[in-house]
Amino acid sequence: MAEQIEFYTNPMSRGRIARWMLEETGAAYDTHYLTYGDSMKSAAYLAINPMGKVPTIRHAGKTITECAAICAYLADAIPEAGLAPDTGNRADYYRWLFFAAGPLEAATTNKAMGWIPSEDQQAMAGYGTFDHAYDTLLGALIGKPYICGDAFTAADVYVGSQVAWGLQFGTLPENAVLTEYRDRITARPAYTKARDLDDAAMEELGQAPPT
Repeated sequence: MAEQIEFYTNPMSRGRIARWMLEETGAAYDTHYLTYGDSMKSAAYLAINPMGKVPTIRHAGKTITECAAICAYLADAIPEAGLAPDTGNRADYYRWLFFAAGPLEAATTNKAMGWIPSEDQQAMAGYGTFDHAYDTLLGALIGKPYICGDAFTAADVYVGSQVAWGLQFGTLPENAVLTEYRDRITARPAYTKARDLDDAAMEELGQAPPT
């Protein structure tokens, strides 16, 4: 992969997911730090990502936004990193990557914001209930080290980030299955390096590290 990756982020954001994925690939990348309500909403950045959100990556003339998409893209763009199953064995990989980006994140966000769908609204919500989404996550992890089985993949970067943040901030109830999974994936050198880079950037930008 000859072309450098351009990475737009803020260290106190979901950009941490993309940073971790970038470190897992081992690819070279340039980091552009944006600030909330300032450079993140500038005309220059809105021309790249009209949502005015981070993270975004630029590679080979293409723009990729949304963390799950960034994880999937990088796994394919840098196949030598071995972060995606071969194309004939991606059912679980796609299933759980987009389950975490869709039903699980919606369920945890809505619950944290105090919106609990009524019985009539559960079909509209897609995930049904928080408990349904949570139990599905547990079932996907029981009895295996990673979300797709024995091998770590890009799906674990996204699912693992959701689990780690959920346990840290109390949006996911504590459970031995989740804590063991979190401890396993956050022990990875790429995760540690990404975390340290983002924590150092937060200090430089005058932002308090997450606790």
